[in-house]
Amino acid sequence: MTHPMIEMKGVAKSFGSKHVLRGVDLSVERGQSLVIIGGSGTGKSVTLKCVLGLIEPDAGEIWVDGARVDGKPRGDALLSRFGMLFQGGALFDSLTVWENVAFRLRQDRSKSNAECRDIAIEKLRRVGLKENVADLFPAELSGGMQKRVGLARAIAADPEIIFFDEPTTGLDPIMAGVINELIREVVVEMGATAMTITHDMSSVRAIADRVAMLHEGAIQWEGQANFLDVSGNPYVDQFIRGSAEGPIEAVR
Repeated sequence: MTHPMIEMKGVAKSFGSKHVLRGVDLSVERGQSLVIIGGSGTGKSVTLKCVLGLIEPDAGEIWVDGARVDGKPRGDALLSRFGMLFQGGALFDSLTVWENVAFRLRQDRSKSNAECRDIAIEKLRRVGLKENVADLFPAELSGGMQKRVGLARAIAADPEIIFFDEPTTGLDPIMAGVINELIREVVVEMGATAMTITHDMSSVRAIADRVAMLHEGAIQWEGQANFLDVSGNPYVDQFIRGSAEGPIEAVR
C-alpha cells in the first residue's frame, strides 16, 4: 500500500486568540516538489514547523511516510530524514563554511573530521562552490554564496525530505534564478520530497510540481503548477497578479 510522504489532516494551530491554521489538509507524494504560496502571516512557516515538530498543533493529524508523528517527540531517526534551507541562511558565524555544511554529520561519532570535511566539500561543489570556500567564514561570503552554503548543508546528509523556507529572499533576480535552478536540480537528482514556502512566483514556477494556496489558515486551492494561470480560483488569480483587487485584503 502506498501512502504520501507527508500528510496533514485537519491541522489547526492558534496562538492565544490568533487562529493561524484552521484545518489544513495537505499531502505531498514521495519525490514530489510541493510549493505553498500565500501572503505574509498566513501560516506558511507554522505549517512547516508543525511537520518538523518545532510547533505542536492544537488539533489534526500529521503523518510522515505512513507513520503518525503529531503529539510525539521527533526522534533523531525521524529528523535525520529531513534537510532544511532556512530563510536567512541561519549559518553559524563562528564556524567555517565546511563546519556549517557538516554540522549534522559531525554529530555522528562514526565519522572523522576529515571524512566530514570531504563530504562538505563534495556538497559545496554540487552547489557550485569551490574548495577554497570551505575554510572561509560566512561573513566573508556574499548573500548568494551564503544561500548556496545553506543549500549544501540542507543536502549534506542526503535527506529524503527537504524543506525550503523562502529560498530566494534577499537575492537579486539573477541570483534568485540560479538558486531556483539549483534547488530543482538537487531535488530531482536526489529523488527527494520537497516542501517549499514562498511568495516569489519565479521560485514557484521553477521548482514546483504542485502548488497549494494558503490563506486564512486553510488551503484555498491545490493543483499542478502548470495550471496556476488557469486555476479559476480568485485567491490564486489575485496572488499571482499581485493585484490589490480580490478576496485577499491588503494589510495597510
